[in-house]
Amino acid sequence: MKMFIKNKKGFTLIELLVVVAIISLLSSIVFSSLKDARVKGVNATVKENMMTIRGQAELQLSIKGCYTNDTALCSTVVLIVPGACPVGGGQPTMFSQAKIAEAIKATTKVSGGLISCAGTALGTKWAMVAHLKTTGKAWCVDSNGASREVSIANQSQSTLNAKINGTVCASS
Repeated sequence: MKMFIKNKKGFTLIELLVVVAIISLLSSIVFSSLKDARVKGVNATVKENMMTIRGQAELQLSIKGCYTNDTALCSTVVLIVPGACPVGGGQPTMFSQAKIAEAIKATTKVSGGLISCAGTALGTKWAMVAHLKTTGKAWCVDSNGASREVSIANQSQSTLNAKINGTVCASS
């Protein structure tokens, strides 16, 4: 009679299932933290682009004496009511200045297309607000020096437009 000896090399099914469960749990924790990091990264990009716009606008003010593009005279700057930013068409506004228009396009791309701009006739004041990836939040900057997070009820152009009070960031 031959005797068979069980060879105990390998893992049982229960041991393998426990390892798979632990790996699944750890990966879900990592993926959720990566999502949060991605949202924070997008929000930081929006804020940085808006600070670039503010810096470029202040340069235009110091060079031209008003918030305008590179070629327009202050007396030709048109009124921009709160709405989608007019980056093309050569309008005599600061939003059509090359570096500002580039930053607006970049902000529009990362913010999901929701951005609102306003400016006074003669280029004396301006304001801008862009949707953040954080639900119910937007970032607003204006010519008075405001740079702050504002609450929004929903993700729509009209909601963003309402966050610009004339050419000043409305309070949250």
